Amino acid sequence: MNTASLEVHEAPIAPCAAAPAYDLDAVRAEFPILKETVRGRPLAYLDNAATTQKPERVIAAVADCYRHSYANVSRGVHSLAERATDAFERARGTVAGFLVASGAEEIVFVRGTTEAINLVAASWGRANVGPGDEILLTELEHHANLIPWQRLCAEKGARLVVVPIDERGEVSLEDFAARLSSRTRLCAVAHVSNVLGTVLPVAKMAEAAHAVGALLLVDGAQAAPHVDLDVQKLGCDFYAFSGHKVYGPSGVGVLWARREILAAMPPWQTGGGIVTTVTFDGAEFVDPPSRFEPGTLNLEGVIGLAAALDYLCGLGREEVAAWESSLVDYALAALSEMAGLRLLGSPRERASAISFVLPGVHPHDVGTILDAQGIAVRVGHLCAQPLMARLGISSAVRASFGLYNTRAEIDALVAGLHQVREVFL
Repeated sequence: MNTASLEVHEAPIAPCAAAPAYDLDAVRAEFPILKETVRGRPLAYLDNAATTQKPERVIAAVADCYRHSYANVSRGVHSLAERATDAFERARGTVAGFLVASGAEEIVFVRGTTEAINLVAASWGRANVGPGDEILLTELEHHANLIPWQRLCAEKGARLVVVPIDERGEVSLEDFAARLSSRTRLCAVAHVSNVLGTVLPVAKMAEAAHAVGALLLVDGAQAAPHVDLDVQKLGCDFYAFSGHKVYGPSGVGVLWARREILAAMPPWQTGGGIVTTVTFDGAEFVDPPSRFEPGTLNLEGVIGLAAALDYLCGLGREEVAAWESSLVDYALAALSEMAGLRLLGSPRERASAISFVLPGVHPHDVGTILDAQGIAVRVGHLCAQPLMARLGISSAVRASFGLYNTRAEIDALVAGLHQVREVFL
């Protein structure tokens, strides 16, 4: 019996605090990859919605784990195992503080947002969704917040209900509320669109969902790096985000859920570390969050994630958001002046991402020419094919900004796009 997994270790919960004025040069100095050149040009990394680069302190935290405290979490009584388990649970407290959760026991570590959503669909969904029930989504959703619900509906005989976006790329609360019904069991929505950057009013959506007895899951993959989070104020029931999008390592992420919901959910994946007793006739499982964390845990990823969140909070969430918002405004103004370029969506509240097309030029060609200038953007359907269909296109170019980006990099993007026009148009 694995007694170490029977309890949640006490972990400090410290919310993000105020920070000094934003120092862009000091921020950029923290990221060694920004010193790289690409095809002989300075790197302008504008693909932050796909993944973010890592500051020195995250790199150091992961290396330090390997050097000094690596062992299997909750699997032994020797000193390294205790050191590893303590670090893992301290990180759980850091995440709880970042989300303003009511307790560390509400934090489940997963591989990323995709796994978090699949966990909810497989565990909560199979136990609570039946024939004739409804799951509500929006036209903005990433495939990760669509396909799990499609599969659940097909398995259970439930129905997927989709809330449309308007011409600005926003979801109106009236349309959202109009599609709720007594059969709605769950609403699953992006906090921020990965294509349009639209910020959804999730707190009001939670109120509307709860009014009909439904729960609200929020895909926070795009919001966590940019939006100051407080899950209690948001009023949602599940919140998911990925470590690699908040300047932490890949392969680690978070599912937050209210403790009473987690307590009622059966395990999804099973194996060692989540049981109290196992016989050939069955097994008894530990309480959350360990119930949902089987196998050898990603200690180094979790430690790196905690270091990333500490770094992000240390910069100041408001300061980071203000700088990124200024970059978005600057880029929108510059791109709007380019003849023939079509900006996708015009949401009144936008975070980080700007997507566009140059009619007559395939997005892959745009991305290739920009790469020759050292500029990294994302091209393709952006894992949002239904939204692309709604916009009347098959693919797009996306520039997305992070806390280390500069106006000079946006100028380079615009210059690169002018070169694209010279080549193709």
